Amino acid sequence: MRTILKNGKIYVEKNNFQEALLIENGIIKQVGSNKEILNNDTDKIIDLQGKTVLPGFNDSHMHLASIGAAMTSCDLNSAKSIDEIIILGRNFLKENEDLTALYGRGWNQDYFTTGDKRLLNRWDLDKISTEIPIVFDRVCGHVSVGNTKAIEILGINKSTFVDGGTIVLDNEGNPNGIFNENAVSLIQSVIPEKSNKDKEEEFLKAANYALSVGITSVQSCDVSNKEFKNMFNIIHNIYNNNKTKLRYGIQFNFQNIEDFKDYLETEFKEGLYDEKFLSKGALKLFKDGSLGARTALMLKDYNDAPGIKGVAALTDEQLEDLCNLATENGIRVVTHAIGDGAVESVINAYEKTMKDGENSLRHGIVHCQITSMKQLERIARLNIPIMYQPIFLDYDLKIVESRVGKELSSTSYAFNSLYKLGAPMSFGTDAPVEDCNPFPNIYCAVTRQGLDGNPVGGFFPKEKMEIQDVIDVYTIGSAFNEFKESFKGRLKPGYVADLIVLDKNIFTIEQSFIKDIKVEKTMVDGEFVFER
Repeated sequence: MRTILKNGKIYVEKNNFQEALLIENGIIKQVGSNKEILNNDTDKIIDLQGKTVLPGFNDSHMHLASIGAAMTSCDLNSAKSIDEIIILGRNFLKENEDLTALYGRGWNQDYFTTGDKRLLNRWDLDKISTEIPIVFDRVCGHVSVGNTKAIEILGINKSTFVDGGTIVLDNEGNPNGIFNENAVSLIQSVIPEKSNKDKEEEFLKAANYALSVGITSVQSCDVSNKEFKNMFNIIHNIYNNNKTKLRYGIQFNFQNIEDFKDYLETEFKEGLYDEKFLSKGALKLFKDGSLGARTALMLKDYNDAPGIKGVAALTDEQLEDLCNLATENGIRVVTHAIGDGAVESVINAYEKTMKDGENSLRHGIVHCQITSMKQLERIARLNIPIMYQPIFLDYDLKIVESRVGKELSSTSYAFNSLYKLGAPMSFGTDAPVEDCNPFPNIYCAVTRQGLDGNPVGGFFPKEKMEIQDVIDVYTIGSAFNEFKESFKGRLKPGYVADLIVLDKNIFTIEQSFIKDIKVEKTMVDGEFVFER
């Protein structure tokens, strides 16, 4: 099948735009002017009518299955107070009377406008129900709250210990319902397991949404710890039966080295991957938590919480053991690190795996938010790929200076500085922490503003990126993480025909409107898989 796309503004690479391209059997064969391309024999000609065409976006870190799960759970993102959360929970129960447990996600105490601006606790959730277990995750996913029923069912008490996690106690020494970091999975375990059919449907629902907003590849963390075998089976079933065209690289999370060893003896040896649509991916680790919850690991105390430096989800020794074992088996590692203490620990662990200072497996850091200039320079020197989420600025710019001070804030979320230092960079959204729609993400990268347009001029505006650089980071930059920069992420001969057609010209539109751009069509492997 030979297809020509003509009359477009096709972004090839920086300062290189062409009018048309020829696709044959899913591969781009030629890019050039209308006259050059229309000189070829073809089965089909599509007139782009002057529309802008980009490579499909590649979200370098998200949780696709959790996006699907969030679509079928109690959405708490809109809550502006604890009372609103209680009302949302009660209403969800009324609409779903057969529920035996209630799960919700998305609350953020920093967005509360009335009442107490604090973390939820079990007594808040008890006002929704004391008859069924309830678990509500904070938007970051690093704090979860359970009601009294959930705590009772699991038999959690003041003596319960979770390595790398915290079960917060009240003044009387009993659990108050707040669970941090590795303890989150403990309280979440009270929610009944969904059927494989339900999990698959949620996965595909999320995949369809991703394609509709212009994402053609994802690097997604949906597999973790002891439950990994079943989730791998679900993913293999989806791709063995061609149920989605979304290209999917797995980020599998094993905090416990014994679980990772189990993976090495089973899925790592036996799993089949075409490395085009389904890729074996990387070991995903968590070193710390989130800035909003003050569980991001800092080198010094939080400015607004003396005595607190955050939470280490892994000790330095545990992190190094996991990185060393992955390296021995030729497995790439990507580690969640938000605080400068976590970033420092991860850089140290990675450097110890390198021979002659070469990061041959492209071990990378996810988030890398709070950093010093010295750390950024070291990251660039060691060629460590960074998976940033510019959309995090929408919330974090409101709190970062109070959390870590103005001086450290000035070298944090330092997208442009790190890009100019030459470090490998990619963009993602960490969805469902944020919407996986790329355009608000791009807007934040080029304006350094929240979605409300503040602050005027941008937050530390020297870190604003040029739009063409942002597109590169979100496409070929993300492909680099996966060792796939030779076949996807560009609209050039020899690359797969993964592309999107936009309703507006992202290169010339006023920057404040970038966040509102819509995708008209999404093509994967030479076939349109979404049309608005």
